[in-house]
Amino acid sequence: MSILELADQLWRGEVTVEETHPFSLIGEAEEVADGVAFVPSFANVSAFRTDEGLVLVDTGSAPLAQHVHQSLRRWDTSPLHTAVYSHGHIDHVFGVPVFEAEAQDKGWAAPQVVAHEALPARFDRYVLTAGYNEVVNQRQFQLPDLRWPRDYRYPDRTYAGALTLTVGGTEFALQHCRGETDDHTYTWIPERKTLCCGDLFIWASPNAGNPQKVQRYPREWAAGLRAMSGLGAELMLPGHGVPVVGADRIRQALTDSAELLEHLHDATVAMMNEGARLDDIVHTVRAPQRLLDKPYLRPVYDEPEFVVRNIWRLYGGWWDGDPSHLKPAPASTLAVELSALAGGPQRLAARARELADNGDLRLAGHLAELAWQADPGDAEVNAARAEVFTRRVAEEASTMAKGVFSWTAKQSADAAAVQA
Repeated sequence: MSILELADQLWRGEVTVEETHPFSLIGEAEEVADGVAFVPSFANVSAFRTDEGLVLVDTGSAPLAQHVHQSLRRWDTSPLHTAVYSHGHIDHVFGVPVFEAEAQDKGWAAPQVVAHEALPARFDRYVLTAGYNEVVNQRQFQLPDLRWPRDYRYPDRTYAGALTLTVGGTEFALQHCRGETDDHTYTWIPERKTLCCGDLFIWASPNAGNPQKVQRYPREWAAGLRAMSGLGAELMLPGHGVPVVGADRIRQALTDSAELLEHLHDATVAMMNEGARLDDIVHTVRAPQRLLDKPYLRPVYDEPEFVVRNIWRLYGGWWDGDPSHLKPAPASTLAVELSALAGGPQRLAARARELADNGDLRLAGHLAELAWQADPGDAEVNAARAEVFTRRVAEEASTMAKGVFSWTAKQSADAAAVQA
């Protein structure tokens, strides 16, 4: 099945995004329009043939860099002239060195890399926090052997608000938009009616709340989506997932995504302005189900509850409004006190299992974690914690929640096996 056939089936609901996760696609370069190729490679790569060589929007991840290069070379053997980074996430920016080595070997001019001016600071931060990023991405993607890179291919040219590049007679209009990141770029190729939107659209509910990563910008993101919807694109190539073909479909996908973000933003801010605590907001604000039911807005990666928390962080800071959380006791001290009142950590663990059996996995998670914080060396406590969070994994749809709960369950399952 071609990538465009799969795209049509997904749009029509003949295949679900849960069955074809937007972060699971790896395939060959396919020509999706005259002189335009698309490589599914976890983070997609879009290639444009010009009279001066190839232009790439995004370049792929380090593990798939050779695959991207070889796949594109089966489509076109022209030198790489320019690569545009849609943003600095590591799955998008590690393909250039393979093309540079090729250029040096063949005596071609070296390719240039273009990105938004905020991107170099992102790379600097990734070097500074490499250990943290290694741990959280191991947990998020359940990849214990993942190693976070320390060396990056920085851009040769940066821009601020907008930049128009002309390569081989083809115009590429770059536009900055704070959204999933502060350094995001979408690229409009008017001659080909093609829009490369980066991760501003990914065939999933927008990644605007990721609980382990830095700030996202839902309001500006929504504005960018609406601006893109007015371009008149007939082909949209996203950073993850499959292409969207047809002006009507593209406009609908972008405006629905904008509406989802606007709803979460406005409802959260309204409650903040009324003085509500974060806990009240998280358990009150809901995304419209009619939007979440769209095949391209399913919460299979991030989810609206996390977006609400990120909006609070953007405007309200880190304190959640609960005075006991402003200067709290150590979590383990509180856990020991509460477990003593309950009759001991094993009693808390047993109650956690009962709650899980009754379907209240959120409350069960609290008690299982309290029991573990009170006595992390107890085999029965670890077994209960592993059971509760394994059940939580099965009930979740998003990669974010599954990753954290799976990591927790494995931690206690491994400990229980040693302690038994």
